[in-house]
Amino acid sequence: MVYMTLFTVAFLSATLLPLGSEGLLLYDISQNHSLILLWFFATLGNTLGSMVNYWLGLKGENYLEEKGHLSAQKMEKARGFFDRYGGWTLLLSWVPIIGDPLTFISGVLRYKFKWFATIVAVAKGTRYAIVIFLASSLSV
Repeated sequence: MVYMTLFTVAFLSATLLPLGSEGLLLYDISQNHSLILLWFFATLGNTLGSMVNYWLGLKGENYLEEKGHLSAQKMEKARGFFDRYGGWTLLLSWVPIIGDPLTFISGVLRYKFKWFATIVAVAKGTRYAIVIFLASSLSV
């Protein structure tokens, strides 16, 4: 149940919802759960959540803007960043505030999905590995 909860929170935090999964991950680490399983489920959930953003960008940019769930200003900022630096910007998909719009924009721009999935999984997995390493090293 611990791993499915982490998966769900990581999944939701990767969508355009304003959540974070690091607090729960740190708590789970402090409860001596398997670090490998925590890493796996957090990375999987967060990566799949980013895939939802990609799909929303692919299918629903106009709808989300019309309903007020997405501001045109944030979209333009993310689009400019993505246009300037290309798919490698997805290495920043883990960064709060800018990461979710970048994954959304990649769907809008129809960035190749296999590259999207690979880069995002590496970025998310690396972030969680660093959090786990630091937390376990500092005995959180």
